[in-house]
Amino acid sequence: MRHRFIAAAAGMFVAVCCLSTVRAQVIEQVLVRVNGEIVSKTEFEDRQLAMLRGRPELANVTPASLELQRAIAEITPDLILEAVDELLLIQRGRELNYALGDAQFKDIVESIKKSNNLTDEAQFQAALKQERMTLADLRRSVERNMLINQVQSTEVTQKLSVTDEEARAYFDSHRAEFTTPSEVMLREILIEVPSTDGGVNAAQDQQARTQAEEVRQRLLKGEPFPKLAAEVSSSPSKANGGLIGPIHMDELAPQLQELLGKLKVGDLADTIRTTRGYQLLRLESRTEGRSRTFEEARNDIGRRVIEGKSRGAMQKYLDQLRAQADIKWRNTELERAYNQALTKRRQQAGVATPGA
Repeated sequence: MRHRFIAAAAGMFVAVCCLSTVRAQVIEQVLVRVNGEIVSKTEFEDRQLAMLRGRPELANVTPASLELQRAIAEITPDLILEAVDELLLIQRGRELNYALGDAQFKDIVESIKKSNNLTDEAQFQAALKQERMTLADLRRSVERNMLINQVQSTEVTQKLSVTDEEARAYFDSHRAEFTTPSEVMLREILIEVPSTDGGVNAAQDQQARTQAEEVRQRLLKGEPFPKLAAEVSSSPSKANGGLIGPIHMDELAPQLQELLGKLKVGDLADTIRTTRGYQLLRLESRTEGRSRTFEEARNDIGRRVIEGKSRGAMQKYLDQLRAQADIKWRNTELERAYNQALTKRRQQAGVATPGA
């Protein structure tokens, strides 16, 4: 499917018009043939435009700007590699007789209508027109995605497995991922100390400190915390009776973790000086952290190990398809960009270059 479907209309920058104008002057250009099927100049420019639309920093650039040229040069290697890889996977899907059925496509269209609040056919057709798509275009796009995903799943992911040794090794080295940290709920009252460019006035600081201590004594005598928070607190939490959380303990500063660790539920902490003023905290609840056992985490471990393996396995599978494919380049500059991105992708996946 296209980069965005039925997205809110966005202002397109001048650079896009430049690419579109150049396109209009050419009947069609073939950039590369993959087993007889082409990646055309028009198709590749569509990929570039979709990617550039997501770069707000380019909203006001001119067609001749160096910023735009750098952006195009930056995205082109990965995009041309992606275009060839997708075509190889689509061709493989057809070889395996995968296809998008009419009923399946109808269900997808209904899902698109529902998720985009398109209540009738006229709205749906208008949305397609806004995206400069026909229903046939949408079907081709959906089928391309379906073929790619199904090949990746059946030919790569489903063939991967995780041994018990691999799972335990992952668990031992990633225990934090399977630990639920301790959480606390707090109530706070903030007595703010006014500050200016010249700093804090000592008299105002003392006044705030005295007020905080008075409020603390009222709390210790049993006055309701929510009532006092609503009356005197300068924190936005006053609207909720001073309630804040739940908060992961490991997200708090070490000094605050130490302070709260000494409190029992219901205890009021000593007055704390913060950058904004004096803070009163009461511990409302605490949920102790818990680590899942290996057996409890087994399914998540397997999924994460498979995800890690799949990157290298997918790269090896694509290398096999490339080795069997007849790829003929018609643009030497894009061929160089393709090889540059391919080398980088193999390095990232930890896969050796074939023949190296």
